[in-house]
Formats: sequence, structure tokens, C-alpha cells
Amino acid sequence: MGGAVSAGEDNDDLIDNLKEAQYIRTEEVEQAFRAIDRADYYLEEFKENAYKDLAWKHGNIHLSAPCIYSEVMEALELYPGLSFLNLGSGTGYLSTMVGLILGPFGINHGVELHQDVIEYAKQKLEQFVRTSDSFDKFEFCEPSFVAGNCLDISLECSAYDRVYCGAGVQKEHEDYMKNLLKVGGILVMPLEEKLTKIKRTGPSSWETEKILAVSFAPLVQPGKSDIGKRLPLNLPLPNVRTLQDLARITIRGRLKKTINQETGARGGGVLKSQPRYKRKRLRRRRMGTIVFLDKEVFASQIPNPFDDNNNYEDAETDLREEEEKVVYDTKADPPVNFLREKILSLPLPDPLKNYLLYYREK
Repeated sequence: MGGAVSAGEDNDDLIDNLKEAQYIRTEEVEQAFRAIDRADYYLEEFKENAYKDLAWKHGNIHLSAPCIYSEVMEALELYPGLSFLNLGSGTGYLSTMVGLILGPFGINHGVELHQDVIEYAKQKLEQFVRTSDSFDKFEFCEPSFVAGNCLDISLECSAYDRVYCGAGVQKEHEDYMKNLLKVGGILVMPLEEKLTKIKRTGPSSWETEKILAVSFAPLVQPGKSDIGKRLPLNLPLPNVRTLQDLARITIRGRLKKTINQETGARGGGVLKSQPRYKRKRLRRRRMGTIVFLDKEVFASQIPNPFDDNNNYEDAETDLREEEEKVVYDTKADPPVNFLREKILSLPLPDPLKNYLLYYREK
């Protein structure tokens, strides 16, 4: 599934293509996509395909096409403080992007059938938190992953504001999925070969919208022979933040406001990237006549009076010819992390500075 947009040369180029094709339509979704490099979730030997609008699967590891993820993110209508449940959370790529929008007081849970994929997702999550240049631009709602079949979720678990299922849902399980939602919540899932958005408008009322045709592998059904042996799948309890953690969030938030005030006039921010030079196409037009007038030079398309009509037509054709020259991007310098610099400059013990930095490596 995928191939709706052209491949990108890098993550930003891919996002530009998704925006141009109207798959990404809001600033919040765009920022989340730009903050997380899709290639970081690929195995090293497959990274050359990371910026193509195609799904990728290797063993149990799977990523949907970028156009699908962008439609899902837009359909979920995310904002800070929501609770989110990702059924079939896979590599954690989508859950991590969602966490950037939910902020520190949201809830971000994922259910994944395969334990090896959960370990892979945890590794990628730790890599993002410790090393990504984008981490300090956001207040993050870190996802928690649980191993199990999403069709076994305990009836005692709380409902969620937003739910996404990354596997094809059979009609017989539609009501089960709907009941995972709070009133006012949004469910996005592949239902009968259509990516479907369902909003719960009341205890027993729903609004349904078909977004686009898709092809997903179906949900894995729990074995019928194990019905008596299966235990309900309990999801994580809401994370109650410690006073220490709340203090860290508040301090970082205050520092970000100060930085934005200090750098706002210069167009800066918490993380100031060097200008990104997109690949440009320069057009060179042939000129018919050069006219010198008072030390200025003008290019004119005045025909040569000695040309006959045929030559004049040839000249007009020549004038319309354009040659394209590709100028490739220059490699930008690493971004400047003003938040990190500000924290390191504070008159605090090093352990406290490291705590404020989430023990990040850079």
C-alpha cells in the first residue's frame, strides 16, 4: 500500500511531498512528521527505501506507507492531554509522533502481538529520547507498550479519547472497537478495505466517514482452542507524575518561554536549525538581443531585422526553449539547541542539570 506521492531524498523532502499532495494538512501533524526521521525505524540494510511512499515489512517488523500514517494522524484530530490507544503499535513510529502532540499530560498506550517487535520499539524509543535533535522542541508523552492480542483487552480497562488499529478489522469486531472509545472520541481503523473514521457522539450513537481505500493484513484472531485459557489483557494504568517530574516539566517550559522571547525577534526558537536548502531547478532562457541603455543591460526578444520569416519563427522557438540545471542541497550544519545550552549554563549541580536534560547525550 502506498505510492501516492513521489519518493523523497530525505525525511523533509518526503514531508514536502506529502504536504503538496494534501496528505498532511495541519501544522501540528507536519511538525510531528518532521521531528522523527522515518529512516530511524528501518533496519540499516533497508534504509535506502525509507523515504519512498511504500509500506515495509521484515519478519514481524512492519511500517505502513507514509501517506497512510499522515491520513491517520490527520483523522485522529490530536491535541494535548488526550488519551491514545494504538492497536498493533509495531515499531512505535506512529505512537512516538502522537506523543509529540499529546504533551506531558496525555496518555499513550500501545498493544503489540509480538514481543520481539515490542523490544524493537523500546530500542527505537530510547534512541529518540536520548539522541534526537527534535526531542527538546516538544514536551513528550512517552508511549508504553504491552504484549498481547488487542481482541483480549479487559472490559475493566478505561476507554480512550483516540484509538487507532493498524490491522484490518472484520465487521464482527466493529462494535468491540467502538466500545474502546469515550463519548466524543475518535476511532480510525481499516474496516472492510476502507480506512474508516468513527466518532462516538453518544453512549450508543456514532458518525462514520470513509477516508480512502486500503489493504491491510487482518487482525490475528485468538485461537478458539484457547478460549478457556486466555486471560484478559490489562492495559497500563494512567501514569501519575511525581512532584519531581512535574517540576522538571515546569522548569523546562519556563526556560523555553524565555528562549522564545530572547530569540523571537531573530526568528529563532528552542532548536534553531540552519537553513535547509531544497533542491532547486534553475531555468536558463535564451535571449534574442542584448540592448544597452544608460549603463543597464536588458535582455530583449527583438527579432533580427535581417532574418526572413522562417528565421524569425526559428528564433521564437529558440526563445521558448528552456534548459534545466539541478542544484543539489548543501549539507546544513547541526541545529543549535538553545534549551540545552541554557540548562547547562544554570548554576546547578551537574546531576540536576542531567535530570533536566532527561540524561540526553546531546
